[in-house]
Amino acid sequence: MSQTLVQKLTRTKPVEATAGSSLETTPGIGMEVTQEAHHAPGGLARSMGLFSLTMIGVGATIGTGIFFTMVEAVPKAGPAVILSFLLAALTAGLTALCYAELSFRIPASGSSYSFAYATVGEFLAFIMAACLLLEYGLAASATAIGWSDYLNNFLANAFGWHIPTLLRTPMIVSTHEGVLFNWGHVNLPPIILVMLCCFLLSRGAKESARTNAIMVIIKLVILLFFVAVALTGFDADNFTPFFKGEGEKGLLGMAGVTAAAGTVFFSFIGLDTVATAGEEVHNPKRNVPLGILMALGIVTVFYLLVAVAAMGAQPARMFEGQEAGLAVILQNVTGQAWPALVLSAGAVISVFSVTLVTIYGQTRILYAISRDGLISKRFHKVHQRTATPVWNTIVVSIVVGCVAGFVDATFLWDMVSMGTLTAFMVVSVAVPVMRMKERRAGTYVKGAKGGFRIPFGPYLVPGLSIAACAYLMVGLSHTTRVIFSIWMAAAIFTYFAYGIRNSRLNKA
Repeated sequence: MSQTLVQKLTRTKPVEATAGSSLETTPGIGMEVTQEAHHAPGGLARSMGLFSLTMIGVGATIGTGIFFTMVEAVPKAGPAVILSFLLAALTAGLTALCYAELSFRIPASGSSYSFAYATVGEFLAFIMAACLLLEYGLAASATAIGWSDYLNNFLANAFGWHIPTLLRTPMIVSTHEGVLFNWGHVNLPPIILVMLCCFLLSRGAKESARTNAIMVIIKLVILLFFVAVALTGFDADNFTPFFKGEGEKGLLGMAGVTAAAGTVFFSFIGLDTVATAGEEVHNPKRNVPLGILMALGIVTVFYLLVAVAAMGAQPARMFEGQEAGLAVILQNVTGQAWPALVLSAGAVISVFSVTLVTIYGQTRILYAISRDGLISKRFHKVHQRTATPVWNTIVVSIVVGCVAGFVDATFLWDMVSMGTLTAFMVVSVAVPVMRMKERRAGTYVKGAKGGFRIPFGPYLVPGLSIAACAYLMVGLSHTTRVIFSIWMAAAIFTYFAYGIRNSRLNKA
């Protein structure tokens, strides 16, 4: 009985099935991957190219970490928050190499969930899925909440009108004294934003990708505008002392840098979002790895430019509790409202794209899990005309909208980072496992010589990635780890109550 249970927990989905073909094979690891899984009735359609895919990665990343988390991260690290972004980027870069190799071999929807299912087994894949659902759902809610602050700033500068406090503050708020309940309050703008994203995603992936690409270009132009204006008020004294020292509240030195890096790390979720589109992009074995690496390069450059400009224009002490922080910096630097108006307008547009692609990633992960039988089959039902999982999208949007409308963003940032770090660690483990199974089977992925392989062998880079992720986890709060443990317990219960019996591999 114990062996039977172990076999069920560790059964792997064949790569060719993971990559989109029918699941009619004996459970095991298969190394031949179809060159192109074509759209079939009831499945997703290949409608995106490399540019659209890269823009999805940039759209899911830039905006989240730079428009909002400076307010959360700078109070922890001070001017050394620049090192926090570098540390997070280095960790993401190591993991990006793992993603690139796996996405070449497994060009499937579901991202790291699909990678885990083809390598380390069904149980860990389901745990990975739970991490991804937490990661994407809370990230979408958090960015929608931040969008509300910039919308209010834009309306105030453009029309002199503020959204009433009753309609832009959540019911559940985190304070220094504990949790506060503001009965009758609702943050309405994030709910409206999520519903707009739901409408757009329900119309089709191609239309959503095109809209996202336009918004991402606007976003990059706006951030370059911020850098140019903020640098006119650059003051090198704002970087002294570089590390937080004695007499300052919060964590000191590298402890503060690590804590801040853990907070901003969730903003690199865009790398995972690129991999979720494996079944909807042309030539995924080439374009998904390239899209991941290109998105990481663009994101890192822009994060560092904006962080240096922001810290140079404003003392670290002023970031704490600052709403629409980048817009306020421009207003303080120039003494005029129009730069803040431009920045807020750009943020309103660009954060729309972050929320859009994050919800998109969430729905595609649910699609992959449902198709494997581990959750209700309704989540992988695709609309005949739009080739999108409409019911799935509606359910995700309702949950994300409720969290964004009633919960304070303070609860969300570190939880998203915890889910992201866990997902990245499993992806890193999957690389040497897949290489090991290749050697045992005496097979290699067809065309592997022309594809991407991690340099320096299958252990060095994945090992460094795991170590870096674990290091960042240490900086997250105790409360975050407790809540994450509860979420994992719920996931394990769900798997044994439903997933293990209804898995398609169980019926194969």
